[in-house]
Amino acid sequence: AKSKRPKEHGENKVFNKKVKPKTPKMKERESADSSLKSQSILTQVMDKGRIQKLAATLSLSAGQSIELRCKGSNVTWNYPSYLDTFKDSRLSIKQLERYGQLILANSTAADTGEYSCWLQLCNGNKCRKDETKTGSTYIFFTDKEELFVPTPSYFEIVYLNPDKPAVIPCRVTTPSAKVTLHREFPAEEIETDGTDLIYDAKKGFVYQHPTSDHKGIVYCKAESQGAPQISIKYHLLYVEVPKGPPSATLAVSSNRAQLGDSVQVICTVLGEPDVDVNFRWQYPGRESERPVIIQNFWRLINRGAGHTTRISKSVLLVENFEAKDAGNYICIAQNLQGETTVATKVELN
Repeated sequence: AKSKRPKEHGENKVFNKKVKPKTPKMKERESADSSLKSQSILTQVMDKGRIQKLAATLSLSAGQSIELRCKGSNVTWNYPSYLDTFKDSRLSIKQLERYGQLILANSTAADTGEYSCWLQLCNGNKCRKDETKTGSTYIFFTDKEELFVPTPSYFEIVYLNPDKPAVIPCRVTTPSAKVTLHREFPAEEIETDGTDLIYDAKKGFVYQHPTSDHKGIVYCKAESQGAPQISIKYHLLYVEVPKGPPSATLAVSSNRAQLGDSVQVICTVLGEPDVDVNFRWQYPGRESERPVIIQNFWRLINRGAGHTTRISKSVLLVENFEAKDAGNYICIAQNLQGETTVATKVELN
């Protein structure tokens, strides 16, 4: 039977007959493979069980539920981290025989973010990611009442490092929203030039080459078919601290103690504001499980000229000093670049 509708481009001219598809040329096939590679195993379950491949971005209304499937027998998922932080019962992940399943019920604006999956290749207890079989999509859960993706805090610190881009993470739930960046004092809109300062709906505003001129308190404003909405405030702090192992110092309340005294040993590290420092202690009463009190804390200090430093401290307290507490107190401070060991001696008076 002839079809009355006009034929679409690429449509077979013979109907009701199986036609063997032509194998594309090598270059065409490679191009198609590379463009579909990252989306090849991730699909969305639609109404009536219909399966649909996902594009790089997807927009859904907040309140909808979504089911994603990732083809494979050993699938790992990645999704907005706060869903794990709060152990959200709306999220369900299962591994079935032929695919992994992710279901998110009653979505909210806060669920906006990247959802991805990949296959794990395992040999015994060791597993690695199969880079050729991955899938990823960024989902906007649009909500007129929440143009900005909600955050648990009302104020965030953003560190401006001169050697890497800085992101002001005011992400939106509606990709078409018009978003602008504003300085609180002096009150002004900061121009987005598309080169030094760009806006990405999936990330926020990005300073490509941060300088001390960018420091201060800023916020974002979004407009989309209604009254404009304001984001939380972001405190931009300029950082310029040499990278490397922690710069640690050790101080003690007294190098000579009497029986029954309280002795306090303080390990201090100055470093980059966004670099965590871990502390370990070795002390005379450790082997005999002598009870001590150890407290760790940190704060930011302004060194002037717009430079900010993080001061991290670990305080070891020995109460009711005994003879077995006399000896060397050793602090080991560690960050991603290495570790530093400092020591002091406390003697019995």
